[in-house]
Amino acid sequence: MRMSARQFPDGFLWGAATAAYQIEGAWQEDGKGLSIWDTFSHTPGKVHHGDTGDVATDSYHRYPQDIEMMRRLGVGAYRFSVSWPRILPTGRGSSVSSEVNLKGLDYYGRLVDALLDAGITPVPTLYHWDLPQELQDELGGWAGRDTAAAFAEYAGIVAEALGDRVHHWITLNEPWVVSNVGYRWGRHAPGHEDAAEAVAANHHLLLAHGLAVSAIRAAAPSPVEVGITLNLAVQRPTSPEAADMAAELEARHNGVYLGPLFAGGYPERLTAEWSPAKVPGLVHDGDLEVIAAPVDFLGVNYYFPGYVGVAATDGQPRAGERPLQGEAGFVEVQPEGLPITAMNWLVEPTSFRELLTRVVTPVTGDLPVYITENGSSWYDYVTQDGRVEDYERLSYLQGHLGALLDAIADGANVRGYFAWSLLDNFEWAEGYAKRFGLTFVDFGTQRRILKRSGEYYARVTAANALVE
Repeated sequence: MRMSARQFPDGFLWGAATAAYQIEGAWQEDGKGLSIWDTFSHTPGKVHHGDTGDVATDSYHRYPQDIEMMRRLGVGAYRFSVSWPRILPTGRGSSVSSEVNLKGLDYYGRLVDALLDAGITPVPTLYHWDLPQELQDELGGWAGRDTAAAFAEYAGIVAEALGDRVHHWITLNEPWVVSNVGYRWGRHAPGHEDAAEAVAANHHLLLAHGLAVSAIRAAAPSPVEVGITLNLAVQRPTSPEAADMAAELEARHNGVYLGPLFAGGYPERLTAEWSPAKVPGLVHDGDLEVIAAPVDFLGVNYYFPGYVGVAATDGQPRAGERPLQGEAGFVEVQPEGLPITAMNWLVEPTSFRELLTRVVTPVTGDLPVYITENGSSWYDYVTQDGRVEDYERLSYLQGHLGALLDAIADGANVRGYFAWSLLDNFEWAEGYAKRFGLTFVDFGTQRRILKRSGEYYARVTAANALVE
């Protein structure tokens, strides 16, 4: 007996997502300046196999092909990011200054026009990790307060140029990753390992967001909606003894962003190693009011849950365990029986529902929420008949869309879903070794092939329902 499809709400927005450094290429074309990822990826030993984003999927030149893939997916919106150094090569300038790279603005104008001609709503993210290198060198990057003001100037320039056609804006993507993976642990650009810099970056990114909200609204020539995208975490304790550590980890991951944005400040439980509020002189008078500027929506990125347990008394990790970084006596746990992706991430769709109902909704209330990234990486290949049969990704997608419907039924005000990603692309420190796309990309020839998961997603978007 076939089960009937479960419907999404009327008007639910279906989309796909990418990021500039991961797809554009053209790293030295048409006046673009260097970003910290240009520098980082060209530094030996930083990226798997020495890969760089110099060419990536060549979307700077091939965006019409990408839009054709969007048509095949049936999406109504495209979330892309604007490369800051493509607009302001040195990172700073005003709309009337010679520092603005008009060729960069023209590229995004052409992209927006082509999307609109295809009936696809453009949803640009203004910062997806490619900070101008000059701002890192001169201001200390996000560890320096002046970078927040520079970002607001840049946001205003782009909003003024595109705001007659673009009505939905995202300020930042995943500030937690920028702060911690880039400045605390050094696995991403700029490759620093400094906890104090990470805490400062946390605050300055939020300050940049608040300043940019005002700058976008002031500069855009037509009404706009503005939000921010956060990657939020679910940490599940494997025993009652691990419950407080799970709460601590969620405060470090979620609370340091949701708190200032929606609840008036940083979590009280955190120390100066994680909380900007505990660092003397870091938070200035008026900062929290700027950060809490009202937004029109929250973007949520989600991929996998975490499990935390108490270490064995002999200190030796058991099967499925590894020491929790920086926390003696605790371990990360991979429960037996859960699938694991190529990124070594757990697949557990019920955690997606838990995130939206337990973590997000109590803070955001009736504020619209968009899932701005969700997806998985697997070891894809092209079969002899030219297909990509990525049933693992299809299963992941089906499971997480089901969990999303459950969360909506529970009252989560989720208005749309953007699959990560439209294309296989440059996966940061993993280079081209990890594939997340609904579209397979042969990086040697730039040939695009819609995967089985992409065909399934097209059926979902056409039906506005979870289909078999």
